[in-house]
Amino acid sequence: MAIESVIDAKAKDIGGFSVRRALPAIGRRMVGPFIFLDQIGPARIPAGQGLDVRPHPHIGLSTMTYLYEGEIMHRDSLGSIQKISPGAVNWMTAGRGIAHSERTPDELRQVEHALSGIQFWVALPKPQEEIEPSFLHLGRDRLPAWESGGAKIRLIAGAMDGRESPLAAPHPMICADLQLSRAATLRIPADWPEHAIYISSGAIEVDGKRFAEGQLLVLQAGHDALLMAPSSARLMLLGGDSMDGPRHIWWNFVSSSLDRIERAKADWKQRQFPPVPEETEFVPLPE
Repeated sequence: MAIESVIDAKAKDIGGFSVRRALPAIGRRMVGPFIFLDQIGPARIPAGQGLDVRPHPHIGLSTMTYLYEGEIMHRDSLGSIQKISPGAVNWMTAGRGIAHSERTPDELRQVEHALSGIQFWVALPKPQEEIEPSFLHLGRDRLPAWESGGAKIRLIAGAMDGRESPLAAPHPMICADLQLSRAATLRIPADWPEHAIYISSGAIEVDGKRFAEGQLLVLQAGHDALLMAPSSARLMLLGGDSMDGPRHIWWNFVSSSLDRIERAKADWKQRQFPPVPEETEFVPLPE
């Protein structure tokens, strides 16, 4: 069997906007370094409205945002201001601590618009949990893209089919956007100790069984998986080497140390994180 386990994403509310959360799950906390997976939308947002994720903190991880539709304006406490569009990637490394906001750009709020995509959290290796924070944007033209067997592939991180992403992740990992046309087949090689397929839309068949959107298929180590699309489907391939031990999550903080999370909680409560320029709102620490 190519599939080890199946996780059904759960609907979550992030301040008036619904997402599907596949990681972390009760049955699976991580896949390689991936410790969090939210599917944003797909949604149609009326004119005058938009996404408003107010300034909030992170430690011990990198966030990776990838859109299918729409735009999001990223601002962080380093002074980064970057609009992300479909096919590009925003990679923000929190390290010892960063704060950021994510909002619909002002000009897009004037009209009805679509929003759809994926946000991941990627745990940092223990020696790098306290590195200096940083931010990287790679436009869609920077990411390798090709076609294979009726599938369009865009490589976000790692290496695949002899191509390599320019995103230099601190831990060996793979992430790719896979678009399968009707009746397309795609073989996923067992190149990574831990890897999974998330179905963003449509359905696929693996080992003669059909799986639908909102499901995360954790693949067996050492076994190739042959995917077949009975209709068009959009998937995310994610995974990599196993992490160097478990991670704790509390709110937006990730760490190998519970004591470090307690320090981060106190720092945010006492407003010790650097502010995000042009932002005035403050999200209180959950109690």
